Amino acid sequence: MNASLQQTPAAEPSAIVGRLAPSPTGAQHIGNARTYLLAWLSVRSRAGRIVLRIEDLDSPRVKAWAVEQAMEDLRWLGLDWDEGPDIGGPNASYIQSERLNLYHEALERLRAVNVIYPCTCSRSDVLAAASAPHAGQEGPLYPGTCVARSAGDALALGSRPFSWRIRSTNQEHCVEDRFIGETRMNVAAELGDFVVAKADGTPAYQLAVVCDDHAMGVTEVLRGDDLLPSAFRQLELYKLFGWKQPQFAHVPLVVGPDGRRLAKRHGDTRISTLRKQGVRAESLIGLLALSCGLRETAKPITARELLADFDLAKLPPDPFTYLDELG
Repeated sequence: MNASLQQTPAAEPSAIVGRLAPSPTGAQHIGNARTYLLAWLSVRSRAGRIVLRIEDLDSPRVKAWAVEQAMEDLRWLGLDWDEGPDIGGPNASYIQSERLNLYHEALERLRAVNVIYPCTCSRSDVLAAASAPHAGQEGPLYPGTCVARSAGDALALGSRPFSWRIRSTNQEHCVEDRFIGETRMNVAAELGDFVVAKADGTPAYQLAVVCDDHAMGVTEVLRGDDLLPSAFRQLELYKLFGWKQPQFAHVPLVVGPDGRRLAKRHGDTRISTLRKQGVRAESLIGLLALSCGLRETAKPITARELLADFDLAKLPPDPFTYLDELG
């Protein structure tokens, strides 16, 4: 079944290629800044290229002003890129909502070989069918209500709304994470079948990022460790398409004093607010460098000054607790 999806992988990149991929659903905050800094340092310290991509498919939550503000925040931090919506490049467009044809073509390939099926379950349906409460950020395991359907059954649903869900494989995948190390997970048993296209026809996150990272030649994805399960879902797609997956690095998040991931409840930690308050970018970079084990003090420093001796192994394994040091 999977063999008919195989294509010749994209040409091997000549260099390390990383990406910065803000989602314009709101303002970027200090937690985002720390992950962007690490992603940028990891690639630039090895003479790699950076792609800036705007991930704006979560349409109900996307804010029109947030795209330009995210780029302003990154520039203020001293982070640059080689391809992006503002400077163009060979893989344009760099805005996901302008790349829908690519995702629809990929979805059609999955549909043609019957590895996806139409799912009419709502989120409340999945929650109601869950056999037990599920802790953490991940939702409950999909109970398989619609799994007996084939891709062709979509026609019989008429006007009834449905999402496309992938039939995940019952096998263990291994991720050799640059920071966490070797991690294994069985997607079918531990994560369940997942959505690749929403009921409104919008491609879901997992499908879009796999298509984009492949098309843009991304060789390294560094992001927060809350997205580690996504790496295994994405491996399912890479294997189906016959594409080489990037190397992953999942790093600890920034949390508030209560130990929960940084959010509005912890006060105003927006990068744009710091800029308006006259905080120097070097001051924030200095604090982040200390939190990452790259410097012994929070002395102001530029991102570029951290390149010479950057080492991801110096990063502490625990989340960084932000105590409003810059407020």
